[in-house]
Amino acid sequence: MSILGKDLFDVDVLTGDDVMSIFQMAKKFKESGFTKKWTSLKGKTICTLFFESSTRTRISFEIAAKRLGSDVVNFTASTSSLNKGESFKDTVKTLDAMGIDLYVIRHSEPGSPMMLKKYTQSLVINAGDGIRGHPTQAILDAYTMWEKFGKLEGLKVTIVGDILHSRVARSNVKLLTSMGAEVTLTGPATLMPLNVENYGVKVSYDVKKAVSNSDIVMGLRMQLERQNSTFFSSLDEYNEFYGITPEIMKYAKPNSIFMHPGPMNRGVEVIESVSDSDSSFVEEQVTNGVFVRMALLNQMLGGVVE
Repeated sequence: MSILGKDLFDVDVLTGDDVMSIFQMAKKFKESGFTKKWTSLKGKTICTLFFESSTRTRISFEIAAKRLGSDVVNFTASTSSLNKGESFKDTVKTLDAMGIDLYVIRHSEPGSPMMLKKYTQSLVINAGDGIRGHPTQAILDAYTMWEKFGKLEGLKVTIVGDILHSRVARSNVKLLTSMGAEVTLTGPATLMPLNVENYGVKVSYDVKKAVSNSDIVMGLRMQLERQNSTFFSSLDEYNEFYGITPEIMKYAKPNSIFMHPGPMNRGVEVIESVSDSDSSFVEEQVTNGVFVRMALLNQMLGGVVE
């Protein structure tokens, strides 16, 4: 297990063998279902250190940790001593003194997981830092694709939407291209990063051409909270030109699937007849998130699964 004792700041710390090892362990956990309790991390303490609001990611990590038998400590910045003037460093030192083995950190500032690591010897998982990265989301997305198609190499993946502000898109591009998938990014020109072609992807501003012959179409949430200026006239305009509809999905392969990291803005980036269709794997992504995070926690902390 080559990720044993290593931090997960982003997906580029993983080799192809690491990814497949995580997939195989996630598959083992999933086959056992949600009712089986494991004890491989009994005696370990995991802290979810969230400075940014989240529901699905935090709960997914909590469920994953508890199903492995570990103790879970929830830290919420809005109710912590940070509001009383305590420094980030002192907060981490205090938590460390309570015997934390691994931190799961989510923060609006890029690079926050690396800052945390300066103050602790415990392991760190990045659960999203600004617009920089969201590695566990990318791993669970890739696992969902692998589970459906039996491979990643050669798959054609189109990511649609707010690429500029999306940490999910950045981590997905890194992971999927490293595993041999062909990735196309599409969305308004104002929501594309500078020099996006250097990401090793195809870029199109015509959503129909971008989706053409795709195996996977992934929508992204319009991240209005990270936009400090106007990037398009209105949400209605965005939906008209880049909203994912059944008509758009017809340009993809017949057995293509729709994915979305959530939460979805229905009627903006996707309409219900797509998000709630048989080809939608959104709920499967949520389910897989628990088992992938179980695999990551278990391998990083050296749990033994019989």
